[in-house]
Amino acid sequence: MSHKSLTVPTSIPFPARSLGSVLQNLLGIPASHSQWLIENGCVGINQRICRRVRERVEPGDVLDIDWVPMPVASPRVSKRQANRSAIEFLYDDADLCVVVKPAGLLTVPTQYGEARTLISSVERRLKSSDPKAKVYCVHRLDRDVSGVLVFAKSLQAAEAIRDQFAARKPERKYIALIAGAMEPPSGTITSYLATDADLNRFSVQDPAQGELAITHYVTKVVWNDASLVEVRLETGRRNQIRVHLAEANHPILGDPRYRKETAMHNAWPHRRIALHAETLSLMHPTSGEVLSFQAPWPQEFRDFQRAVSREKGRQSTHQEDSKRTDGRRNKRSKDE
Repeated sequence: MSHKSLTVPTSIPFPARSLGSVLQNLLGIPASHSQWLIENGCVGINQRICRRVRERVEPGDVLDIDWVPMPVASPRVSKRQANRSAIEFLYDDADLCVVVKPAGLLTVPTQYGEARTLISSVERRLKSSDPKAKVYCVHRLDRDVSGVLVFAKSLQAAEAIRDQFAARKPERKYIALIAGAMEPPSGTITSYLATDADLNRFSVQDPAQGELAITHYVTKVVWNDASLVEVRLETGRRNQIRVHLAEANHPILGDPRYRKETAMHNAWPHRRIALHAETLSLMHPTSGEVLSFQAPWPQEFRDFQRAVSREKGRQSTHQEDSKRTDGRRNKRSKDE
């Protein structure tokens, strides 16, 4: 995901000055993509979010766009079926389906047998068109983490995909909002993760006491007291990203388990973790084709980015005003 800022030119004729049409013209995208960006809160007019496709814009208006490429594959379900579930499908065929997991939902039930989980919601959705449909979990995301997740539709497909994860073949990239800024700004964290009696994870250096965990990170944006990092997993252990970043003294915002006090931020009031599985690439278990999927940023991430960017801008303006005031005072002192 990237940010674009565009000014509405005078060359666009009046009949085509609806927000949807202007986006199509300026970005060269289909009407469906333009509508999707607007309705999902990715477009602002003069620093005001607009969700109306037919909103009129004028020459000189500044459009701020959180640019999100459309998924490489579309769900093969009818509109009637789609309305039955809030789970967004990115891909669906005879062997697997790929969905966007919302935060706050377990991937699979725990020992307490929760009725509403991601896997049960996906299975219900598939059974609405095929009563014999079955779903098999091949990897998971923590309850309060959102993003791309793949499910298999047969044991054979599940084993093939699990083998890919075991061999570290799928490419998995996450975005995380963290407290402070990582030093160095990019690098690799390697440790062995162990588990205590309360199921908390922590790093040890003895290979015999834990599971190998390798996390690669790159800092993308730094604000005053927080930053955005892109994380690539080489291994996929439970709580791996959360533990590694917290142990580096830069926990993920909103994390209630690892360095909770440091993970608090005024611009992140949400009851979820600021971690999102943005992209997933894997090999199709039958065709061998490489499939790549991307889940757009959740609205909470876009709201946070705007909030801290505005605050940083206000502070910069205040500092400049202070410098100018100090300069005038110094000049008057010299004159006197």
